[in-house]
Amino acid sequence: MTRATLAGVGVAFAAAPLGCFVVWRRMAYFGDATAHAAILGVALSLALEMSIFAGAMAVALIMAVTVTVLAGRGYAMDTLLGVLAHSALAFGLVAVSFLSGVRIDLMAYLFGDILAVSRSDLLVIWGGATLVVALIAWRWTALLTATLNEELAYASGMDPRQEQLILTVALAITVAVAIKVVGVLLIAAMLIIPPAAARSLARTPEAMAFIAAGLGALSAVAGLRAAYLLDTPAGPSIVCIAAILFAGFSAFGWTRTRT
Repeated sequence: MTRATLAGVGVAFAAAPLGCFVVWRRMAYFGDATAHAAILGVALSLALEMSIFAGAMAVALIMAVTVTVLAGRGYAMDTLLGVLAHSALAFGLVAVSFLSGVRIDLMAYLFGDILAVSRSDLLVIWGGATLVVALIAWRWTALLTATLNEELAYASGMDPRQEQLILTVALAITVAVAIKVVGVLLIAAMLIIPPAAARSLARTPEAMAFIAAGLGALSAVAGLRAAYLLDTPAGPSIVCIAAILFAGFSAFGWTRTRT
């Protein structure tokens, strides 16, 4: 439980600042598609006997860069994301079925297996989280400017495409470190729900990132506690707590606005 709690908090800290940009840029489906592609990375990692973290991150990064490059070249973004996301997920599931002599718990990768996190997994999770937070902090002003107004970013000497690439790299790292905790199908929820809940409480973008990190960590701790008491799956329980927090804070924000 201690390792699981540390893993959940690490993922929350990685997902919080990145999730804010996902919400601001309306990239929810983009994050979901990148997460789905990670299953193909898991299959390739097992086939090549390499690190699952490295395989998932490589495929997620390739997926995200491909979508970024092909967007606007004859296909709408949502159409392109739908095709690539479901294709990658399907190819990944088929590839897993061809692996002979390898025992794999597919449900663990789809919905997470946070209780099976090892010390080495913790190092990977916290190393990835630290890298993502450092990357976002380093480019915070440029990322925020490019998110608010691309023309303003160009006028300030910034390249919005470069900032998009940085977000893509950070998203791939986050997907790779979160796959063991909440699984492929729930990664997008941890990216979106805590920042969305923090939006009604924050006055500034920086405050929203910090509040989202706190809500994500609270969701991880409370979700694990609920899973222990109610004997429910840990990953989905964490997301359920995050959804409850979102509903509560959204109602609070709506009430405050009406008042």
